[in-house]
Amino acid sequence: MLTLEDIKEKMGKLQNWALDGTMIVKDSMFPDFKAAMEFVNKVAEIAEKHNHHPAIVIDYNHVHLSLITHETNSLSEKDFKVAEDIDKIG
Repeated sequence: MLTLEDIKEKMGKLQNWALDGTMIVKDSMFPDFKAAMEFVNKVAEIAEKHNHHPAIVIDYNHVHLSLITHETNSLSEKDFKVAEDIDKIG
């Protein structure tokens, strides 16, 4: 289990993620629905690679991602590894 200090340190390495209670979240806007779906498909590939899946909400060109480790109902290294890979999507 990560300490609050660990979480703050790891948050500093992420791009546009926010701490929301016991999870990390990211909102992304795209020019249109197709671009949003292309992003979501890339997120799905990352999630499968890590076997760690975010909650994804798609509203036309807006994508909301939430990451938490459900087994512990808290943040873990897995959440931050997935978030770091999502940040690398070009």
